[in-house]
Amino acid sequence: MSDAPQTTPPLDIRRATPNDADAMAKLINIAGEGLPVYLWQNMIEGSETAWDVGRRRAQREEGGFSYRNTQFAFGEHQIMGAVIAYAQPDTVEPVNRDEIPAMFVPILELESLAPGSWYINVLAVFPPFRNRGAGSALVRTAENDARDAGKQSVSIIASDGNPGAVRLYERMGYTACATRKMVKEGWENPGENWILLVKSI
Repeated sequence: MSDAPQTTPPLDIRRATPNDADAMAKLINIAGEGLPVYLWQNMIEGSETAWDVGRRRAQREEGGFSYRNTQFAFGEHQIMGAVIAYAQPDTVEPVNRDEIPAMFVPILELESLAPGSWYINVLAVFPPFRNRGAGSALVRTAENDARDAGKQSVSIIASDGNPGAVRLYERMGYTACATRKMVKEGWENPGENWILLVKSI
């Protein structure tokens, strides 16, 4: 199957609101290849489901996955995809392996290699809208926000088990800078390594 974009439908970019939590949770889980739901299962309170946890976290005013950091590609009267991006601190604390769950250590180690960058934490497009330009438009949106924030680089972490995503980023000027081996525990994923990709803007 070709990775070349098909005819791009008209789309708009708009910021998320707390009412978008359901779409956010679904797209976060798509971007994370099932890892978010796996983790949300350990955060359930009372009668919640894992998806309730995801929606609750999306509605937070703060935190990486907050709706405040989220923008949607919107077209054909529905949400097509989302990007969640924000500034990384200029100074990164060393990763303390004794205090952080093992699954997160390789990701945090890669994040620490791009201090001060604008970090794309989530990029996902619903299957019916893939290869139609929505993903590229969302990446460009994040890059524009990075420039507005005075940042000189944009970073993203992808799985080598998702080569289509890696190719998209490379086509858009991102360069693979480092890798770390995945720690999967009970999470099933075809990838073996996390890849840090960075672009100067």
